[in-house]
Amino acid sequence: MEVLLGITGKDFVILAASKATMRGPTIIKAEDDKTRQLNKSTVMAFSGEAGDTVQFAEYIQANIQLYTMRNDAELSPNAVANFVRGELARSLRSRSPYMVNLLLGGMDPISQEPSLYWVDYLASLAPVPYAAHGYAQFYCLSILDKHHHPDINLEQGLKLLEMCTDELKRRLPIDYKGVLVKVISKDGVKEVDFDNNRIVTSA
Repeated sequence: MEVLLGITGKDFVILAASKATMRGPTIIKAEDDKTRQLNKSTVMAFSGEAGDTVQFAEYIQANIQLYTMRNDAELSPNAVANFVRGELARSLRSRSPYMVNLLLGGMDPISQEPSLYWVDYLASLAPVPYAAHGYAQFYCLSILDKHHHPDINLEQGLKLLEMCTDELKRRLPIDYKGVLVKVISKDGVKEVDFDNNRIVTSA
């Protein structure tokens, strides 16, 4: 029931994750951070089974940080995405696979190019200009398909995200408690204030 959204632009990546932690129709936690910063230029957003998501995210975060300390070099978003895919594929062939869906966003430290990767629990990996997981797939991909283009600036990207969240507020039958928004750019990762309290009237 989580909502994950990712949008790339000219020189940034936006990742948004719903704040609510839910079990069926019950909201367990209303202020949850479903993202992990893996290094200076890469962030992972996750959804899926409650125990699997946190355990897998912390495992990946620890291993990426260990690589950075051992080699005094940061992995690019592409390298991180392939490492994550490999770990998911390995778990898939074990007796206890992780049920985790991921969005990985980052800025390449050398080329300064933004990148976004869509990863699912079956260890499928795809580089994409925009992405969604959870209920957001049903309502937001058509909006992103119509309005997204590679050269949008950050203001346009946040406006596009607002269009997606407005659609979710109108049509989604559950309260996902708004989204936590993080922006990755050449300056690093920062959390953005996003108006989740705006009232949207029904269509």
